[in-house]
Amino acid sequence: MDKHGTAAAAFGLAGASFLLYPVLRPYSDEAVVEGLRVMGTSAWVVAHLFAVGGFLLVGLGLLAVARSRAAAVTLTGALLTSVYYGAETFGLHAIGSRAADDPDPALLDLVDAIRYQPAAITIFAVGLLALAAGAVLAAAQLRSRAAIPYALGFALFLPQFFTAPPVRVAHGALLLVGCWLVARELWRRRG
Repeated sequence: MDKHGTAAAAFGLAGASFLLYPVLRPYSDEAVVEGLRVMGTSAWVVAHLFAVGGFLLVGLGLLAVARSRAAAVTLTGALLTSVYYGAETFGLHAIGSRAADDPDPALLDLVDAIRYQPAAITIFAVGLLALAAGAVLAAAQLRSRAAIPYALGFALFLPQFFTAPPVRVAHGALLLVGCWLVARELWRRRG
């Protein structure tokens, strides 16, 4: 398989990962102790790992096509965002597991301490902004309208966190479509 075929495969898998993330992620009111229990589920871990996989796959897909600014910025964003997702995935899972056995309201403070620790939230924000910038650069590099939904999906990644679960699933569908359109465009350029 040539570089465009490899990149197309990476984008295809990334798109599926971005849809599986919000579809598999359990939702609950995370401001109450009972809501912490969703964080202690296997679905919590699996869903978040799909997001991390999606971030890395788009970066690797771009890198397969060319060592470009789009690839470098996207991979930087993927790495920074993945650091935060690691704490979100495994740290909050441990707290959620503990809440299942001992529903102590003080555990809610630990969730906020992990999510809103200044360095962590800054790394997360910078990572998401880099992913958005990388997607815009990739769309410009591809010179195809097919990349617009992909770039739009990454531009909306941060705002979608403040929406209801159905909107988050719709955002995952937008990224699926965007990644698959980029994959189709890259597939056409094989050879």
